[in-house]
Amino acid sequence: MGFWSRLMNFFNIRANAVLDQAEDPGQVMDYSYVKQVEQLQELRRAVADVVTQEKRLEMQQSQLMEKVNTLDAQARQALIAKREDLARMALQRKEAYLTQLNAQEQQIAQLRSQEEKLVEMERKVSTRVETFRTQKEMVKAQYKAAQAQVKINETVTGISKEMNEMTLAMQRAQDKVLNMQARANAMETMIDQGVLGEQGLIGGSSGDALDRELRQIAAQQDVDAQLLAMKQQLQIEGPEPPSSQKEGPATE
Repeated sequence: MGFWSRLMNFFNIRANAVLDQAEDPGQVMDYSYVKQVEQLQELRRAVADVVTQEKRLEMQQSQLMEKVNTLDAQARQALIAKREDLARMALQRKEAYLTQLNAQEQQIAQLRSQEEKLVEMERKVSTRVETFRTQKEMVKAQYKAAQAQVKINETVTGISKEMNEMTLAMQRAQDKVLNMQARANAMETMIDQGVLGEQGLIGGSSGDALDRELRQIAAQQDVDAQLLAMKQQLQIEGPEPPSSQKEGPATE
């Protein structure tokens, strides 16, 4: 096959309607199989043409043999009639027909030889096409199986990716929850310990601040009362004054 033939086959494959841009191997092999079947059919037509030519020559050969036999009989009749000249003419025509018969016999032999070669070639090509068809179907089945496996793997990969993303999102959510819980616990601890005062409490109501202020005032008043009581107690428990001083107020 020449360069231009290969180039035309390439463009035929590219331009064929059953092929897509992905060049599915199964479709390419289907196209190749169709072309091989077409070649096999052409070969079978060639065999039929040779057989037809052979049969035509055999028919012509039969007709010539009849003429030869007729001329031979006419030559005998002419000799019996003592017409040697007519007998000679009949025998001359007979020789011409015999020459044609010999040529036809050679042509028929050539056609039979060609027919045998074409039949043998047709048998080999038919076997090759059938083998190719079997391999084609097997390759198509393998390709479809591989294609299905790829889709399954892609699906599994997508699921795995989504699961990984969901796992990461879940971990981030759990981390946020733990951080919020830790922050809440820390604030509760600081509030209980009194580390966070009014300024440290975010979102506290004004009533809470007033209560704290009142409690502080009440506590301060308690401290003042206790201090006054202590002073009075110390004055009572101090050194006793002189008796004159004690009796003076009593006499009054």
